[in-house]
Amino acid sequence: QMQLAESGGGLVQPGGSLRLSCAASGSIGSINTMGWYRQAPGKQRELVATITSGGSTNYAVSVKGRFTISRDNAKNTVDLQLNSLEPEDAAVYLCNAQIRRWGTTQFLAYWGQGTQVTVSS
Repeated sequence: QMQLAESGGGLVQPGGSLRLSCAASGSIGSINTMGWYRQAPGKQRELVATITSGGSTNYAVSVKGRFTISRDNAKNTVDLQLNSLEPEDAAVYLCNAQIRRWGTTQFLAYWGQGTQVTVSS
């Protein structure tokens, strides 16, 4: 059973910081791109940031310069550092990873359950 487990969400004041973590576990052969998405109430899920196995990153325009994505390939983890948080950043943040199971050749997309980020004074 492949699992992505997020942690690190919470309540923070505007201008504050949080660090989200996501760990992949299961019968993992290899992981391609990992990333973070978010979904606010009444809005569509949107990409926040992605990182390839080689370390190439991609950010949504709205978070560039404020958020930083990183990963540890040996530990199968991906983190998201959120700085200078704004009320508009409040959402459920979901981890995503493209994972190839041992003994297979196809990469499939897996999602975590999500972690809530609330930005409020």
